[in-house]
Amino acid sequence: MPTDGHDLRHHGDAEVRDDGADLVDLAVNVRADTPPSWLRALVADSLTGLAAYPDGRAARAAVAARHGLPVERVLLTAGAAEAFVLLARALKVRQPVVVHPQFTEPEAALRDAGHSVGRVLLREADGFRLDPSLVPSDADLVVIGNPTNPTSVLHPAASITELARPGRVLVVDEAFMDAVPGEREALAGRTDVPGLVVLRSLTKTWGLAGLRIGYVLAEPDVVRELERAQPLWPVSTPALAAAEACVSARALEEAEEGARRAAADRAHLVAGLRELGVHVAGPAEGPFVLVRLAGANAVRRRLREAGYAVRRGDTFPGLDEGWLRLAVRDRETVDGFLGVLEKVRGAP
Repeated sequence: MPTDGHDLRHHGDAEVRDDGADLVDLAVNVRADTPPSWLRALVADSLTGLAAYPDGRAARAAVAARHGLPVERVLLTAGAAEAFVLLARALKVRQPVVVHPQFTEPEAALRDAGHSVGRVLLREADGFRLDPSLVPSDADLVVIGNPTNPTSVLHPAASITELARPGRVLVVDEAFMDAVPGEREALAGRTDVPGLVVLRSLTKTWGLAGLRIGYVLAEPDVVRELERAQPLWPVSTPALAAAEACVSARALEEAEEGARRAAADRAHLVAGLRELGVHVAGPAEGPFVLVRLAGANAVRRRLREAGYAVRRGDTFPGLDEGWLRLAVRDRETVDGFLGVLEKVRGAP
């Protein structure tokens, strides 16, 4: 879906399909060492129940308990991406606005549903930080990511809640919030913000992109509207088992450990990039970084020839071909990448 020169349906997995399958993957934001063995075993055990129709009550209750909410405020979805489609199709909005640069599926889903979509473009000069005054007052649906893909900016919760007002749906994509130590600035679980809809994904931290599992936290009437737009049994039995497991006390502790480890690995990556003279947007708080460098497209091709896949940035509204997104990996992988990057930047 090219829109104003931006292909809204291009995602990082395109870099590692087909002839990219053997590349070192810095293009996809799924954590590399996942799913853990205990989670794989649990999902495998759920296969014995495939003859029965999925029953999401236990998983829904577990998600609700994890955020201290009643079950009426929870909707399980086939990944956060399904939630964007449900919001676009089910809610009667007239002036939707998407805050960019960010994940492009919300805008794509809104356009597919026949909406004209306004854009608020955050500026590099401002560190891609949210300025609530930029959002039009007549917008009745506002979508923002936190931390934002691809900029890795973590907006203050207070800045985001400034966008809330009666008659407006405020959608906050927190797909990467569990990769932030302590989940600082999270809005999941808040019930005091009018019109708040929080989306969470369990696919990134737990390596479940192929299973498709996420959830929506919202006011009960919004949950009911979205649920009516879902097909029957939208979340499979294995995905429901994974959802219940990934919000357990054990999983939350493991996710926090992973978030702290990723923060240290990210600091190592950022330091190495800056030592090479590469501009890094930030401060970065997610499991990925956004970088700007001369000849980025040529560098991306050379990296690919040298065995590394990175994500092009020019498909994100608000960015151009000078940007690349890099997933955070372990130090050994990062050191190998930095060595190759230094070489290919100087290639003719």
